[in-house]
Amino acid sequence: MANAPINPTDVGTPPVEQPVNKVTIGDVSDRREPPAEIDAVIEVEDVSVYYGAYEAVRGVNLQIGYNEITALIGPSGCGKSTVLRCFNRMNDLVVGARVKGRITYHGNDLYHADIDPIEVRRRIGMVFQKPNPFPKSIYDNIAYGPRVNGLKTKNMDDLVEQALTRAALWDEVKDKLKESALALSGGQQQRLCIARTIAVQPEVILMDEPCSALDPIATARIEDLMHELARDFTIIIVTHNMQQAARVSDRTAFFTAEVDDKGERHGRLVEFDRTSQIFTNPNDKRTEDYITGRFG
Repeated sequence: MANAPINPTDVGTPPVEQPVNKVTIGDVSDRREPPAEIDAVIEVEDVSVYYGAYEAVRGVNLQIGYNEITALIGPSGCGKSTVLRCFNRMNDLVVGARVKGRITYHGNDLYHADIDPIEVRRRIGMVFQKPNPFPKSIYDNIAYGPRVNGLKTKNMDDLVEQALTRAALWDEVKDKLKESALALSGGQQQRLCIARTIAVQPEVILMDEPCSALDPIATARIEDLMHELARDFTIIIVTHNMQQAARVSDRTAFFTAEVDDKGERHGRLVEFDRTSQIFTNPNDKRTEDYITGRFG
């Protein structure tokens, strides 16, 4: 990265429903419990996001832990996707968007003038809501990123196989790598997009509602895959599905939208904690009200 390099460390059954506050959520009882102290790879300090003069998100403070899955939940319009896109500077592509505050990655300010946003997006990859494979072969979808980024690899075939294997797709496509990626099912296309993301060797993977367009079987495959990938990657997922957040995440951040005394609506982070705490004993009544279905 030009002039101010980022210096990361090297990387390389349906839920059992249980009552919480008289509603049911995904089972959090048999999941790993993250440590109390967060070993942060990304830190968000008093971040607000503007579109022109409008403050869409106000005063967010958040830490994203190494090799953890962090879920961002909340009603529509609360700013969770806007915050997610800040982590790899996707909001730079929106005319009039700007970020106030500080977001650091391994202590490096992601919005410093000398930081290359293209390199940021390589190290912090993104999987979008709808699968978006390129109109190319399955093989070329995976090989495209490494080629464009100039990644040195002794054998592209091995890299493609490794990425597809890690995305739990290799066995399904190994005999049709030269066929169009657009011929795959929706769930397969989403796993292909995950494979395409990890082929460029990121450390962090952002997922913006990656299962919203998928059927329950494909959703379960993606959720299982997230648990596997969390061994090697840090994952941040935006989801409207509270059961999904409860099933897959280590920590959960709940956002809501508030109207100020001028009548303007702003997204706010209400509460951030271990997922087990958020879904069984939240500290803020607004979190409890959302989880119990009183609004949202």
